[in-house]
Amino acid sequence: MPPKGGFSFQPFFIWPNFHSPIKSLFYLVDSIQKKNISDYLGQYVTDARRAKMEWVLSQRTRKIAIVLEDIFQPQNASAVIRSCDCFGIQDLHVVENRNKYNLNPDVELGSAQWISLRKYKGKEQNTAECLDELKKNGYTLFATTPHEPDMMLNEIPLDGKVALLMGTEKTGLSEIAIEMADYKVAIPMMGFTESFNISVSAALCMYSLRTRLNELKGWELSEDEKTDLRLEWYKNTVKKSDRIIEEYLKRLKS
Repeated sequence: MPPKGGFSFQPFFIWPNFHSPIKSLFYLVDSIQKKNISDYLGQYVTDARRAKMEWVLSQRTRKIAIVLEDIFQPQNASAVIRSCDCFGIQDLHVVENRNKYNLNPDVELGSAQWISLRKYKGKEQNTAECLDELKKNGYTLFATTPHEPDMMLNEIPLDGKVALLMGTEKTGLSEIAIEMADYKVAIPMMGFTESFNISVSAALCMYSLRTRLNELKGWELSEDEKTDLRLEWYKNTVKKSDRIIEEYLKRLKS
């Protein structure tokens, strides 16, 4: 049966990537309403699919965030977002200064629909905007570079939130990204080549950080964060989900 409960416009959160005709009518909802909508939409998702989503939600974290600056090769961009999903890292921040972030569907294999992707573009200082926002949200910034690092990858402290910055394939991070970072970090290298491919570097970093993070406590999502993502994932899974939500909300108002 559809969940019960009234509907009122109480600002609480904004649905990310909510592009539909109902956006202007149902843009703001409170936490109870989100759960009611999620429960209703969940009726259209198979039991096996819901169980998989709940398990994945239990493994997701926002203690680690990945920042990509000016990545221009679609296969690398796609491999990184796929690795974020595989390692349970929910947030990917993409800075587009000169290069547009394009995905190759044959590489990312649908992983983009499960990741919270935030793009920064169209401004003179896209990198600064991105890093300022992360700092305001309590992240310590670690710039990956093989040159004069402050520490190695396995020495990054995980007692707070970590944002790992990775630069373009040819030149690495920009000067402003290096300057704004709190620390410079490197992956230990044993050969003549000074760095890995960007997608390989990202996967190695995520594996190292996530493996260590799992040994600690408090990395899980909050219940509100799970509710937000569950609703977004249901919307991405159910066909014509916007229309279903619109009809449900209209019935509550009538």
